[in-house]
Amino acid sequence: MNAIGNLVEQTRGLLGSLVARPLAPFLAEWPGATKQRRVQPSALPVLRWLPETARDAPSVTAGLVSILLQTATSMAWRQTYTVTEVGADFLENYGWTEIIGQHGPLASESIACGFLLLGPSTLYPRHRHEADEIYLPLAGRAAWQRGDGRWREQAPGSLIHHGSGEPHAMLTHSRPLLALYLWRSADLSQRSRLDAPPN
Repeated sequence: MNAIGNLVEQTRGLLGSLVARPLAPFLAEWPGATKQRRVQPSALPVLRWLPETARDAPSVTAGLVSILLQTATSMAWRQTYTVTEVGADFLENYGWTEIIGQHGPLASESIACGFLLLGPSTLYPRHRHEADEIYLPLAGRAAWQRGDGRWREQAPGSLIHHGSGEPHAMLTHSRPLLALYLWRSADLSQRSRLDAPPN
């Protein structure tokens, strides 16, 4: 098994070990071990924080974080937004990579799975999308906001569920955040939409 295949397998193993009801629809659509697509590797400035997340990961997620660290340079790291939308500072501290979905090495048209990396002291602005979404923080602590609710600190290993169209935001503190994400939708090509900032 190659490194990406191992990363996918370890990701599935971690999710399965959580025995959490919100994960069931995602895991039911997890693709079988089919031939992988070639993905053109690409890097982003935020990757400078990845080694620090490996030092922060608790034992339950440390194995997966270690495998990601080993394979990160062979993966395609992407950004959703433009500098006009979010500013240069955010883009220096933000990126994601997909392992399952329309662009990742393992194809799926119904679920996407990958990793989000945010640098320290970074606000991921309030946004929303049609896709049903779950985050699983792997390393680092951050505050998360759902809907119009208050900000809540979430530790690694917590499941965070955002329903279809539900606005949400994240804020890191002094440490970077690495989180596993899952999307489930009939349209994985959709784009997250930023909410207008409050007046």
